[in-house]
Amino acid sequence: MTERRWALGILLALGALAFLPLSRARDDVLNFVFLILLSITLAQSWNIVAGYAGQVNLGHAAFFGLGALLARVLWIRGTPIVVAMLAGAALATAFALLIGAPAFRLRGAYFAIGTLALGEILRTTVNNVLPEISTLPAATIAGYQLRHRYYLALALAAVSVVAVTVLAGSRAGLGMQAIREDEEAAEASGVGALRLKLTALALSTALAGLAGGLFAYYHISYYPSHPFGPHWTFDALLMTFIGGVGTLQGPVLGAILYVVLKEYLAVRWVDFHLLIFGALFIAIVLLLPGGLVQAAERARGLVGRRGRRPL
Repeated sequence: MTERRWALGILLALGALAFLPLSRARDDVLNFVFLILLSITLAQSWNIVAGYAGQVNLGHAAFFGLGALLARVLWIRGTPIVVAMLAGAALATAFALLIGAPAFRLRGAYFAIGTLALGEILRTTVNNVLPEISTLPAATIAGYQLRHRYYLALALAAVSVVAVTVLAGSRAGLGMQAIREDEEAAEASGVGALRLKLTALALSTALAGLAGGLFAYYHISYYPSHPFGPHWTFDALLMTFIGGVGTLQGPVLGAILYVVLKEYLAVRWVDFHLLIFGALFIAIVLLLPGGLVQAAERARGLVGRRGRRPL
């Protein structure tokens, strides 16, 4: 029930953001909120397979990049962007299922290292095959509308929140959480571990592919290998751990804090922002291993105990 209340609150907040472009907000404001919305989708997609199924995927950027690559190609050739994004998500999901069964034979750190290697192989391959910059046609650039990208990001963030909410309360979601806690015990009790892990991977990579397609639609020009960079994986990981891994609201809170801090530090301390941000992340992980969600629960419990203190 708590997750449903969080989902309702998040969706209401996203609904309120739909009025932001109507208030004649500046493009820099829309661009900033767009980055938060894209980050929410990316963090939620990683949280599904890592937070709920307990499989730490360090090759998440591969699926983000595949979605971006196919969506960009199809869109430039005249395919409607929503169809192009769905095609990119389908490609990312198909590739994930193709490598999922053999990859899930690895466990723990071996699975994480294997997926990281997969992402790097794809990045290097795309960089060698498509080294040139991807630029939109002049007519498309002339008609570029940030508002369209903003609303698409808003809808995608809402879809990711709904998907995780439905998954968390479903039988499959409970089975994934059992696998996360103890895979051998879950299998002994009749849980189909491989099937549920593949389900989590498929849903996770589909959302990552959609986010990649949105990223390709957002940029006027970029290198095709850029969405395959490992920083997309680690951004998703950082946002999820900062907010609270394995929770619905954690990736949302983490994405907001991450983007705000990243943008502020990049402007305020240009030369040292990565060092400062890294130190802040280490402090959060060490002091609050459960992220902002755990911090809020501790604060609520502390307030409750003080309220019950006898006079």
